[in-house]
Order: sequence, then C-alpha cells, then structure tokens
Amino acid sequence: MSLRPDLAIIAANVAPGSRVLDVGCGDGALMAALRDQRQCDARGLEIDPDNVAAAMARGLSVVQGDAESDLADYPDASFDYAILSQTLQTTKRPDWVLEQLLRIGRQAFVSFPNFAHWRVRASLLFGGRMPVTRLLPLKWYATPNIHHVTVDDFRALLKERGIAIQGCWFLSGDQGTGSAMANLFAEHAVFLLSKEDS
Repeated sequence: MSLRPDLAIIAANVAPGSRVLDVGCGDGALMAALRDQRQCDARGLEIDPDNVAAAMARGLSVVQGDAESDLADYPDASFDYAILSQTLQTTKRPDWVLEQLLRIGRQAFVSFPNFAHWRVRASLLFGGRMPVTRLLPLKWYATPNIHHVTVDDFRALLKERGIAIQGCWFLSGDQGTGSAMANLFAEHAVFLLSKEDS
C-alpha cells in the first residue's frame, strides 16, 4: 500500500533508526512504513479508537489519547522526531501543539492543507462559499478544520516563535511543486522544524 504524498515525503526524510512519535497517527500507515523501511522505533498517539485498533493490528505501539491534553505528559527530547500530519488545523491551540512537538522531539514534521491555494481563493471570490476540494472534501459545517492556516501564516508563526525551518516541501495534487509562490500554488505543505537554539 502506498503512502499519502505528504506521508511519503516524511518517511523519505526520517533518518533510519530514529525514535519517532506520530501524533494523530490514524491507522498507522506512516508508522508501519517507518518501522519496515527505515527501521525506526515508531510510537503513535491517536484519538479515534477504531484507528488505534487498526494500528495495533499492524503490530504497532499506539495509545489512545488527545494531542491537546496528552502531549504535556511526554518527557522532553524523548524522540528524534515528532510528526503531526494534516492535524494542526484541527487543534484548538495549534501554537501550543507546535511547541509541544518541539519539546518532545528534537525535530518535528508538520503537514497541513494550504487554505490560501488559488482554488480556495477562487471558490470564495467567485462562488462566495467555503471550498470543497479533493484535499478539503467536507462542507464547512462538517469539517474538523477550525483554523484555516496558510503557508505564509505558518511561516509567520515560526518566525514569531523562533522555530527554524530545516526543510520544506510543497504539493500540488500529488506532485511536488516549487517553493516560489507556494502560498498561492501549493495545496499542501510539509515542514521539518527545529528550535533555533538547538
């Protein structure tokens, strides 16, 4: 089974043999790839009990929990990487979650849909309605997204918090796209982050 494009980018850039915490790990697809292809010690935190069961059925170490309350229980620097894929925009305090990721992990991967993509802008401008796209498939009243983050918003938050960008990748559809004008042309962003003083 192939990984979702953002997860494939993350998997390809995690150092072999690393200790990894996948926050909001879903059914464990990324964790299984990291374990099997990169020989990582991968652990997961997932809120949905069905996903926890699916991940455990793969032989993965996953606990049921909520990132917004349970990340505080993890010790400092207990992982090489903390990963949060397509979840940041669903949290009540994305800034706090980001700080926790970088406290728990020496580095953090964060991926999210870019709400400034031109199709989103066009939907609002010409249709006057919140967009429904392949990456944002639910109507406004059913979406778990509560913070409509853009690439530029995220970069501004990183600068404000003194967080360094170690790498970034942008996707249009399932294909990589350049970083020039990513705020307009990228549907999805993946960032590798660290604290600037580390």
